[in-house]
Order: sequence, then C-alpha cells, then structure tokens
Amino acid sequence: MRERDAGSDLPEEVTAQLSQLLHRARAVMEMPVAFIARMDGTTQTLEHVDSGLPMLFREGYQAPRATSLCQRILDGELPPVMPDLTVHPGAMALPLARKPRVRSFASVPIELSDGRLYGTLCTASLRRTAGARDRDADLLAVLAQTAAVLIEPHVSSRTRRAALHARYAELIDAGGPHVVAQPIVDVATGRRVGAETLSRFPEDWALPPDVCFREAFEIGLGEDLEFATLARCGRIAEHALGYVSMNVCPATVLDARFPAFMAGLPLRKVLVELSEGYPVDDYERLLAVLRPLRRRGLRLAIDDVGAGFSSLRHVIRMSPDVIKLDREVVTGLDADAVTRSLVRSLCAFARSAGALVVAEGVETPGEADVLREVGAHLAQGWFFGRPGPVELLYLPAQATVG
Repeated sequence: MRERDAGSDLPEEVTAQLSQLLHRARAVMEMPVAFIARMDGTTQTLEHVDSGLPMLFREGYQAPRATSLCQRILDGELPPVMPDLTVHPGAMALPLARKPRVRSFASVPIELSDGRLYGTLCTASLRRTAGARDRDADLLAVLAQTAAVLIEPHVSSRTRRAALHARYAELIDAGGPHVVAQPIVDVATGRRVGAETLSRFPEDWALPPDVCFREAFEIGLGEDLEFATLARCGRIAEHALGYVSMNVCPATVLDARFPAFMAGLPLRKVLVELSEGYPVDDYERLLAVLRPLRRRGLRLAIDDVGAGFSSLRHVIRMSPDVIKLDREVVTGLDADAVTRSLVRSLCAFARSAGALVVAEGVETPGEADVLREVGAHLAQGWFFGRPGPVELLYLPAQATVG
C-alpha cells in the first residue's frame, strides 16, 4: 500500500457519525478493525478507519483494487464473510493476507441511490474470528446503507464541483467569456462617452453572468476567470473611443497578479467597477493595491449604489471617482417622488465627494428627464443603447437617444 494525504472533505458531524457506525460494525463482527474504502477507478483508498491497530490500518492508504480482498468479494470470487482466511487459497494469495497478515475479514458494498458503487464497508482481524457468520453480512449491509445515506450528498457536491471546474477551466483556457459593450452617455447630450463591458457565457449554460462568476469563485477559479475577462476588456480599451468600464471583485484586486496585470492596460481609459455583493474584509489593503494605479490614471467606480448598505459603505471607505446608481432606484424614477428624492440626495452627495454619477437601467424618456433634473452626469440603459458588439466602440460616438 501507499499513503496519500489523509482526511476527508466531509463535515465533522458526518465524519463523527461514520466513526460511530464503524465502531458498531466492529462490535457486530467481533473484529478490531472497521473501515470504509473508496473504490475509485483502479484504486482502493481507506477513507475512514476505526481501528484497535492504528499502525497497520491508516486513513489515506491506497492499494490497487485488483489485488484487494474487497474487489475479489465484489467479483464473487470470495464470500463476504471469512472467519478464517487460511481456508481460502485465493484470499491467502493477496497482499493483505501477507502484510499485515489478516486472518479474518468481511466486506459489503456501499452503493449510492443511483446504483453507483462508492466503496466498501469492511472489518478485519489479525486472528481467526470464530464468531463471524454469513448472516452477519446482512447486518453489515444495513450499516453500509446507512453510510451511503450519510456520504451521498457530499459525493454529489464533489461531482458537481468537479464538473464546474472542468467547465470553467476550459472557458478560461479559451480566453474567457464573450464580451459585449453597452454605451454610457452624457445625460445632457445623449452622446457616448464610454461603455461598460459585459460578459456573455455560452447560451447552453442558460445562466446569467453573476451566477457564472459566483460558481467560478466557489470552485477556486473566480480570479482566473476575471483575469481572462479583464484581458479581453483591456484589449478593447486600447482601441476604444472613450473609456471602458470593467467589473472586478475585491478578491481579484487583492490577487498578487493584479497590480502587474493592470499596469499593462491603458489605465487612463479604464474604469474599474467594484462588484457589489462580495465582502470586503480589509479596506486598507484594497486601497493600498489601488492607490498607485489610481495615481497613474485608473478610475474606480462603486456599483449598485442605492441597493443596499454595503455599496454605501464602499463609497465612504473607497472615495470612488464614479458612483453607479442601481437600476432598482432608477426604474420608475419619474413616477415615484420618494425614489426621486433619494436619487437627488445621492447625486448631491456625489458632487460633494467629487464623484460622477452614472445611472444604470434607464429605459424611458421620463427616467432620463428626471436624471437630468436631479443632477446625474451619465447614464446607461436600453433607452440609450442595448449591449452590442465591442467594435462599435472603435467608431466615433454619435448622439444616442431611444
């Protein structure tokens, strides 16, 4: 056998329940060792062990399935309960009978609800166990079914994570998601001054971009996905007429690669939008990363202001160049006096802080009119232009209304 890193990714409470289950299996079979072996490909791995012989049976040990007692029992070549291995020549020819000289053994399969084999529940002893009987395999099987119920939700989670990892790794290797651009206009003139770059993931995924990025962060590929996307946006900024706005999460800003990566972009044409909904645990560290880049021309925006407390906290702590009003406070602005008062106050606050206001989600002439009245500087939304090919940013801006 060889040893890998021991331990399981199961929650502690599940591991504790499996330990109790294995202790019960030892008592039922009157053997000092019980373990759950994962049968994965051609390898058998001891994942959970309850043993009175800890030096001989350790979590993390691996061996070929083909030469394991468990596999021979699964194949029907050996009985599930063997009180005395010495009467089974086929068992005595296997490694476990030589070292650590197992002399009694029992094994039953652990099967998931869809019929897949997860592994085996086994007991073992270095001595013959006269009390072990064939009928004990039935009780051992009940314990194996209980183990399957405990393990299956976490197996499904691992399977999902592996599938997501493969999906996003492939996308990152291909250069990241497709990018489109939505114009950002001067509300007074309707003329384009910049654009927000928006990610578009494969249609057959049927997932909005925010869900895709959250999935990527969940499996540890969020920063890599954002860097791939930022690289695309950076190439657009090099040729665009006007500035280009890019979304980025705080974790990506704090990634060691971020300063050098951003230094390679045309910073005076780049606006970084700090994504709402991701926690900021250390504002000072975040500011320390952004400060030298902002001195070189990078501008910072706080997204979704007006939607919740966290965005306002970002505004207070980060002193952004741009405040982006959430579409929730823009939609129906012309028909809601309370919302109009809120937006007016946010615009006044932005002016006092030396920041520009960009209103998102503008869809009607009435909303645009009120934004001009309350002092918003810039806007984006279907009224001014839908997301479209980035190549449009390379053409001279025209007044865009409707």
